[in-house]
Amino acid sequence: MCGIKDIKSRQILDSRGIPTVETDIILNNGISARASVPSGKSTGQFEAFELRDKNSLYNGKSVLKAVNNINTVIAENLEGMNVFKQYEIDGLLRKLDGTQNKSKLGANAILSVSIACAKAAAKCCGAELFQYLGGVCAVNLPVPMMNIINGGVHSDNNLSIQEFMISPVGAETFSEALEMGVDVFYELKFLLAKKGYSTSVGDEGGFAPDLKSGEEAIEFILNAIANKGYIDKIFLCIDAAASEFYDNKSYKINIKRKNKVLTSEKLVDYYVNLVSEYPIISIEDGLADNDIEGWKYLTRKLSDKCQLVGDDLFVTNAKRLSYGIENNIANAVLIKPNQIGTLTEFIETIALAKDYGYNTIMSHRSGETEDNYIADFSIGLSCPQIKTGSLCRSERIAKYNQLLRIEEILGKSCHYCGYKAFNINFA
Repeated sequence: MCGIKDIKSRQILDSRGIPTVETDIILNNGISARASVPSGKSTGQFEAFELRDKNSLYNGKSVLKAVNNINTVIAENLEGMNVFKQYEIDGLLRKLDGTQNKSKLGANAILSVSIACAKAAAKCCGAELFQYLGGVCAVNLPVPMMNIINGGVHSDNNLSIQEFMISPVGAETFSEALEMGVDVFYELKFLLAKKGYSTSVGDEGGFAPDLKSGEEAIEFILNAIANKGYIDKIFLCIDAAASEFYDNKSYKINIKRKNKVLTSEKLVDYYVNLVSEYPIISIEDGLADNDIEGWKYLTRKLSDKCQLVGDDLFVTNAKRLSYGIENNIANAVLIKPNQIGTLTEFIETIALAKDYGYNTIMSHRSGETEDNYIADFSIGLSCPQIKTGSLCRSERIAKYNQLLRIEEILGKSCHYCGYKAFNINFA
């Protein structure tokens, strides 16, 4: 039996120099595993609660309360449990917290323990994490959505849209997709520098030039794609993060070099025009998380032409996703483990999405660590797309590198999801 002997947690720093939680699970057979938790900057109001100390340490962002909760309450109650019983472990973690949003122990504390247990269980089996989670079905490599221009709260520029991404759906393998992405990334850097724009990067590794509009960002990216010969192989995705520019039932957004105030319907019409003019295949958080009527209108107008992703809208929560399904809202869900707090809960959300034909995208956060488990999750849980940032910064590259390793492990049995990752017409 792989029983839990000890649990040790500590405070570490994420990629932005902000404290986060890291936890070690030590089993009675000597096996140990470690997991750390990311943190978002652009967060949905319905996410599980991230416990922070709010004192003088690290400008109030220290996580020593969460760490202490792990080292005392959680450790005392999980000692001796069989690490293979993930459902029971996660159920006990939720019971110990006892709140709807995990505000007592902290979702950051709970998640680090939940994932560390899964990692330890995989080690007990002598398996990779993706194999432990998915078995013989874990052979599909996800299509990356690479964030190469940052806007919104992820940068200090004038772009309202938070992320401009490329997706190399036309690659034959994941390794080829990664190479294509790197080619475009450095061509974009050259083009920006040539025009005198800054090539410093934002939180997720994308460039953060002070461009005048989203359209200008798109044109730069399309020129980089064309220059490298990847037209019809690399498509565009955007994360609007519209909740960040939503105020008093209207949207304040920079369009064609002008700051405009739009209704939900006018913003949707703007997206419709973008999709008709540019090769955009995915729009994430196109409207605010509480603009339900706007989301319904967006889905009616674009669901057959474009992937519509709920992030702040669904926050990896099966109950919220169920509401979206019942009301025909969006057609894809972003999976961010720290939005919900336990492995079994986000597996439940993924299963629900698949049952109703919603695409699933495994995702990082803006404040990441070097831990690469989302790469294994994307394959083991059959998510055909992954977001893990740009093509620089080691906390982003760690996930891409893990996918390369998995591709090597799988060998000839490996399959790159490609165009099939998106249930849309590419014509």
